[in-house]
Amino acid sequence: MGRLFGTDGVRGVANADLTAELALGLSVAAAHVLAEAGTFEGHRATAVVGRDPRASGEFLEAAVVAGLASAGVDVLLVGVLPTPAVAYLTGALGADLGVMLSASHNAMPDNGVKFFARGGHKLADELEDRIESVYEEHRTGAPWDRPTGSGVGRISHYTEGFDRYVAHLIGVLPNRLDGLKVVLDEAHGAAAHVSPEAFTRAGAEIITIGTEPNGLNINDGCGSTHLGLLKAAVVEHGADLGIAHDGDADRCLAVDAEGNEVDGDQILAVLALAMREAGQLRENTVVGTVMSNLGFKLAMEGEGIQVVQTGVGDRYVLESMKEHGYALGGEQSGHVIILDHATTGDGTLTGLMLAARVAATGRTLADLAGVMSRLPQVLVNVPDVDRTRVATSGELAAAVAEAERELGSTGRVLLRPSGTEPLVRVMVEAADIEQARAIAGRLADVVKSALG
Repeated sequence: MGRLFGTDGVRGVANADLTAELALGLSVAAAHVLAEAGTFEGHRATAVVGRDPRASGEFLEAAVVAGLASAGVDVLLVGVLPTPAVAYLTGALGADLGVMLSASHNAMPDNGVKFFARGGHKLADELEDRIESVYEEHRTGAPWDRPTGSGVGRISHYTEGFDRYVAHLIGVLPNRLDGLKVVLDEAHGAAAHVSPEAFTRAGAEIITIGTEPNGLNINDGCGSTHLGLLKAAVVEHGADLGIAHDGDADRCLAVDAEGNEVDGDQILAVLALAMREAGQLRENTVVGTVMSNLGFKLAMEGEGIQVVQTGVGDRYVLESMKEHGYALGGEQSGHVIILDHATTGDGTLTGLMLAARVAATGRTLADLAGVMSRLPQVLVNVPDVDRTRVATSGELAAAVAEAERELGSTGRVLLRPSGTEPLVRVMVEAADIEQARAIAGRLADVVKSALG
């Protein structure tokens, strides 16, 4: 069996790759691994379970709840809420684990199961491996240790989750948003009600897009992966800024008053300066990934702020932040982690903090985001090659070295083997887009010849 867990839980086409049987089995295994200290020492273990509004989330939620309760775990159902809300509530309620059913920015037919450990933290690789091991052991014949009678888990609806999460968001804002006009695109997703409520309570005048989820329209032509509607609405309504989330609202991208995109790197830059000003940017450091735009790194260095880079994936950003005590990190895609207030990327929190900075300074978002200039970035996927030899090919190493000499300090090259497909991603940044395209094309040809 291949590894079930990817970079963000177990994900696939609902009822094909991700079946009710798989969701149930994984939940029992997760209960044995994550709640074993409580469940098997007389304490009633508890799990918080939430989902995004996908139609398939209804039957998958039923399967997850059945699995947890059959393993002796009491379940608190919080309904449709963002991923960061489930993480927050897992910690705030002292639960032994949390479960979120969502495929994030993926199209509606997909869904996923994401587990959180005590405190609302994402799982380390070794915990995911243990859950897979327990699941596979029992899938192939070993019986579960099943409680009976009063030992089975009980299921209840926790209706206070929405208000408790919104109150948390408002409580950590440094200032109100009075006087701001903000367009919100909620992607017909999990934040369709949470985000508008939070921005309204914070004092903003709001216009909304994508706030009518019907189970089938999540991420459909809207949200952080489709910014066209948001850009047009911001300009049409004369708004100060626009905020876009994905289906589970752990991402945030923005649009300035002129309708220009403000990506995750720019948001990080704005928040890093705000947090340093407030004395909250611990170690004077912000964490990005190897895919962060070089312009972000150059801008932060120009401001005297250190940038630490990790592998691609917000879980690796988070691991670095927790290990070294950093307060801020994120990805170009809009996963932004403000560790003092959230245990995972929180799109609504990020949008509120960005709007608060605009309100506090009286400056436009375009002006604030202008602290960095995005260098042109070209990405070429080279399929049907042996991705395992990227690090050992002498021919490829020589070509990369030549490209780096050509670019000098104003650009960079990154070759990334895919984690799931037989392809290599070639990324080139340069001050000039034509130079970036030319070098990327040349390197792609070398990848084909050296690794094909």
